[in-house]
Amino acid sequence: QVQLVESGGGLVQPGGSLRLSCVGSGFIFSNDHMRWVRLPPGKELEWVASIYGDGNNVLYADSVKGRFTISRDNAKNTLYLQMNSLKSEDTAVYFCAKDSQRGQGTQVTVSS
Repeated sequence: QVQLVESGGGLVQPGGSLRLSCVGSGFIFSNDHMRWVRLPPGKELEWVASIYGDGNNVLYADSVKGRFTISRDNAKNTLYLQMNSLKSEDTAVYFCAKDSQRGQGTQVTVSS
């Protein structure tokens, strides 16, 4: 069955950086459109970024454009999210997603 396992979250100060990873299994990773979504405290799930199978086509939410970079390594079945210039409003549980499925998430907290 499909499994998505995120890692890389943590506590970081404003302006700092983190890189999230998501390892996928149980499906042909290179064929699939993958996304990062996040759940801020007390808010609804929001889309962050998308990447298509070949890795050449990417899309970002306006709130993260220019600060976050989504990428993938199909040889490693791994999706990444490089997050720079982090802000307090980036605090959330981050999930990688394929279709309607998500992993367990990784907590990112941006605070001084």
